[in-house]
Amino acid sequence: MREMDELVFQNRLRVARAEKRISQGELAEMVGVSRQTISSIENNQFCPSARLALLLCIALDKRFEELFFFEE
Repeated sequence: MREMDELVFQNRLRVARAEKRISQGELAEMVGVSRQTISSIENNQFCPSARLALLLCIALDKRFEELFFFEE
């Protein structure tokens, strides 16, 4: 069994945002956070809440597993 601290929560937010051709600021406005929060999520400095992750999925028209994943 793997230890949980071996897994790192990752995301494809930057790629999905680029596909939609929207800026960090535009995405931030869509989900009700600051541009800095979007930047921090994209750089894996901040882990979004379940609510924010869901809002990001809706805004980017992606399923959760398309945007977020665990990596060893």
